Amino acid sequence: MKLAHTMIRVRDLDASLAFYTELIGLRELHRKAIGDEATLVFLSDDGGRYAIELTCNHDGRDYELGSQFGHLAFTVTDLEAVVGELERRGLWYRRSRPDGPAKYVFIHDPDGYDVEILEER
Repeated sequence: MKLAHTMIRVRDLDASLAFYTELIGLRELHRKAIGDEATLVFLSDDGGRYAIELTCNHDGRDYELGSQFGHLAFTVTDLEAVVGELERRGLWYRRSRPDGPAKYVFIHDPDGYDVEILEER
């Protein structure tokens, strides 16, 4: 069995696409319209091993972040470059402890989901 994707609901598809493609570096694999009801956009990394599905319902509903969901996590080879980009964009982030076992930052996507960016070791 292979894990296929994780779906998250988004309020503003354009803002979420910009976040996940421009900042995180994912690419759009494909999109699917479900009539006038919703748009689904599938994103993945260059390896295409796993996808995130952004689902934008067009009926104007709002969402509450569930307490059962933790975060999405991505790895990078140069965390300081990511921190520089976050600061350039004026985005909030929380850094790991300097003496901790891992180097990472937590940020929020446009809908408030926690996103961890972890430096590969």
